[in-house]
Amino acid sequence: MTETAAQTRPPLPVAALAGVTATVTVFALAQGLSYPLFTFLMQEQGLPPAMIGLSAAMTPLGIIVSAPLVPWLTRIAGAPALAVVCAILAAVLFACVGWLQNFWAWFLLRFLIGVAIDPLYVLSEVWMISLAPAARRGRIMGLYTAIVGAGFAGGPLTLFLVGTKGWAPFVIGIGAFLACVLILLVIAKWLPSMTEDRTPVPLRNFVQLAPALLLATAVAAAFEQSVLSLLPVYGAAYGILPHGMSALLTVMIAGNIVLQLPFGLMAERFAPRHLLLICAGVSAVGVMLLPVFIETLAVWPLLFVVGATGYGIYTMALIELGNRFTGSALVAGNAAFAVMWGIGGIAGPPGSGFAMQLGGVQGLPAVLAAMCLALIAFAAYRERVRRRDAA
Repeated sequence: MTETAAQTRPPLPVAALAGVTATVTVFALAQGLSYPLFTFLMQEQGLPPAMIGLSAAMTPLGIIVSAPLVPWLTRIAGAPALAVVCAILAAVLFACVGWLQNFWAWFLLRFLIGVAIDPLYVLSEVWMISLAPAARRGRIMGLYTAIVGAGFAGGPLTLFLVGTKGWAPFVIGIGAFLACVLILLVIAKWLPSMTEDRTPVPLRNFVQLAPALLLATAVAAAFEQSVLSLLPVYGAAYGILPHGMSALLTVMIAGNIVLQLPFGLMAERFAPRHLLLICAGVSAVGVMLLPVFIETLAVWPLLFVVGATGYGIYTMALIELGNRFTGSALVAGNAAFAVMWGIGGIAGPPGSGFAMQLGGVQGLPAVLAAMCLALIAFAAYRERVRRRDAA
């Protein structure tokens, strides 16, 4: 890099990026703690798996329902104020869950938690994309997705340390949401308010503007949730004990965390939309090799890579979104991503489970590979359409 280029490069907003990163870390920790906590508590109450799964679906349903409101609320209140209110609301709702200890009340409360946390998801991604200089956006968004993954992984670890009894896990979750509030109040002056651009961009517009990115988000969510939910069932068919499958899932999550930053650095040199296709292709090949390697030592590096590329689809979609959109369009795009993530998370595990029920355990890798291949085909088609329209 020449001295002139270094002088003209805009300074990196380190304080704002560090604050948003800290907010995302504690927020992801709270979310990563809540899912297994609710599951363990409902199991102790003797509830069947179907009811536990239905309760878990309430949070992504709340995200889907609230996402269309995020751009409108952001324009009215400003992004920092909206995020602070939502973090406080999430803390109150989490406290209500611990106080009531009632399964039926949890349905409504988990739905409302989804409503409250969705703006935090959307705005944190918007801030990271907006604050990151274009030349360094890949590495920053790669680091962002890695930290989110690490935060989610830290939730179960925290639960392992404090247990599920009493108020201890709820106090940690409430404290994490309140920590978000404090951090946001400190860094609010450095954050974009997102109120300057008053031009509304409806979420439905992104079906025409970026359909391949929306599909990529849904596929990434369906892929991740299906694997986390059903890989233990797949391994059990080969006689792998639960602790062995837990170790394999840990390796998969580790790949998700470790490789997102390298993927982000690659996105600064190559087009993110092309890397998205590579991630989808590697994921498809990886899951198709699963029946071959599941009973060998090669399954460990295989799942490490598949975990990284499966989530890498979403990382590349985020970077491409930031490269193409700004202002209110970026907020609307991230809100649309939240909707598609919720849809993928809800549809993926039941669809994969149904395939396993109909065609045996190999239905899982078959469905996962089919999703990735469908994404590749559609994204390649959209690329041809874009080039034709630009000609």
